[in-house]
Amino acid sequence: MIVFPNAKINLGLNVTSKREDGYHNLESVFYPIEWKDILEIIESKELVFESSGISIPGNPKDNLCLKAYELVKKDFHISPVHIHLHKVIPIGAGLGGGSADAAFTLKLLNQLFELNISTNQLVEYARNLGSDCAFFIENVPVFAMGKGDEFEPVKINLEDKKIILVNPNIHISTSEAYAGILPQVPDVSIRDLIQQPIATWKASIKNDFESALARNFPQIEEIKQELYNQGAIYAAMTGSGSTVYGIFDSKPILTFPKDYYIWTKLEN
Repeated sequence: MIVFPNAKINLGLNVTSKREDGYHNLESVFYPIEWKDILEIIESKELVFESSGISIPGNPKDNLCLKAYELVKKDFHISPVHIHLHKVIPIGAGLGGGSADAAFTLKLLNQLFELNISTNQLVEYARNLGSDCAFFIENVPVFAMGKGDEFEPVKINLEDKKIILVNPNIHISTSEAYAGILPQVPDVSIRDLIQQPIATWKASIKNDFESALARNFPQIEEIKQELYNQGAIYAAMTGSGSTVYGIFDSKPILTFPKDYYIWTKLEN
């Protein structure tokens, strides 16, 4: 069976406080986009994980897809599987690609073995795998809180907009991103600001990670400014970087280096 785990972007991101468990509380709007990996899982005589496409750093045995399998196997008698993940979504890019792969593994195992796991239980499994994994279970726009695993519905639809994502082929670790953060509760929540016209977002909605990381990685600010030069209504870094996106009313001209990863939604 084959599925296509998709990425997400953050429409604003505020780091509001440090938690006693060492994590941080945040608020953001998570919005799914169609930049996709390819994930295939079939029954096998032994548990196998392999990947192709963009190289995945670290030990393959630590991949979240395998961790998702082991999590389900604790509660259900399922046979070994062969997992093949073809990576298309850049890694360490603020797009949630690894989290999506893990969440889609949970959903695919549920389907493959007809386990009848409820959506709520899949969300709980996903929360054990990573802060934003749970988002990809239902995979619809939400206002996210807590560690990024508590959600409220939000009315936001960008289907009539052109969207461009540009990744400068820079991997930013979570620890590096948080090193420049001073948590602070905003005067106005993103939950309220996101309901305003997109033209107002430039002056009101920000990503707390962006300014500090842009000092270390000037490509981030350069991409953002180029998107605005091309007519973006709103442009920002997503997640903990390094991907920057632009939202447009009309199709822009792409003028980025060939070694950058670029994804576009230019047709409605």
